[in-house]
Amino acid sequence: MKQTMINKVVTASVSAALVFSPLISDACTAVNIVAKDGSVVAGRTMEWAFDMKWQLTANPKGMPISLSAPASLKLPITSLSSKYAFVAIAPGVLAGPPAYLEGQNEAGLGISGNFLPGFTQYQTVTPQDKNYVSILNLGGFILGMFGSVKELRSELPKYKVWFDPSEVKGLPTPPWLHLVLTDRSGDSIVVEFVKGQMMIHNNVAGVLTNAPTYDWHLNNVRNYLSLTSTATSSVTVDNTNVTELGQGGGLMGLPADYTPPSRFVRATYLKHFTYQPSNSVEAMQAADHLLNNVDIPVGVARSSDGKQVFSDYTQWVNIKDLKNNRMKIANYANRTNFVEIDLNQVFKSGKSKTWLIDKLPYPQNDLTAELLKSE
Repeated sequence: MKQTMINKVVTASVSAALVFSPLISDACTAVNIVAKDGSVVAGRTMEWAFDMKWQLTANPKGMPISLSAPASLKLPITSLSSKYAFVAIAPGVLAGPPAYLEGQNEAGLGISGNFLPGFTQYQTVTPQDKNYVSILNLGGFILGMFGSVKELRSELPKYKVWFDPSEVKGLPTPPWLHLVLTDRSGDSIVVEFVKGQMMIHNNVAGVLTNAPTYDWHLNNVRNYLSLTSTATSSVTVDNTNVTELGQGGGLMGLPADYTPPSRFVRATYLKHFTYQPSNSVEAMQAADHLLNNVDIPVGVARSSDGKQVFSDYTQWVNIKDLKNNRMKIANYANRTNFVEIDLNQVFKSGKSKTWLIDKLPYPQNDLTAELLKSE
């Protein structure tokens, strides 16, 4: 479907999404891959039901980072200068500074924020607190100030992460998020905010989707221990040899729907069975193939509110090479034609710039004229 057709669908969905938000935007999937040579790749899909005007921004080292408490508390605002340059993605529909929920920095630290409705409860800041940061500023704070997951395990719990809906304009849903943080060593954690507490889990599966919480997903994976990459090729029934119809039967029972639990199981087992890539190039390809299995075509994951119908769909995919500081992005209309960025050169330039993801210069690969040239 062409982008113009998608825009018609999502434009008609905006009013419904604003009212019926608990059932939308619940389909993001993140996957980590570690290659044989130690290269680490972190890929993710982003699904929403309407256009969020996603923006990709390059932030140079030394950019200001603001750490504030809810305005009603009148606590001091801390202004920091970022230690690391980073490139990140934020929803352009949000009024005010960018709220980054996807990106990577020059130290090889990557972040992906996924929707976690129904379970997220951020922390409460009190007048006695000294360290605090809004969930809207957390992504920029992490990418700008930290270089490894080890640092984050130690330092992040020192801060209270809060959200005040009265201070947010433009977002159709509250930013109920959990985060997967991965560095170029392969170390990875999932950070959630449950019952007003920060919870940090080791990302042992190398996968994150949406609700419920990460520990629930790990337990649910145990329901599928019978899955295997190698099926029984034949059996004998009443002296008759019956052979398999085709390969892949060992995955009979792998859930195929787009709910978060099913996507978590599907991504976890496919990642487990995939041969380990040799290097970062192969790892980026492997991540893309895995994410293809959770890619949502517009129209197949619908919700309705009376006569209004809207659909989640994969608006973009981002794949991060954390070892070599490369990034590959594709939107819905160019799902098979990634734009690739050498982030080392971007970081070295020291420039700040923002691009709409839907307006990136996606490659056109029509070879018809070349193939028809006379020799």
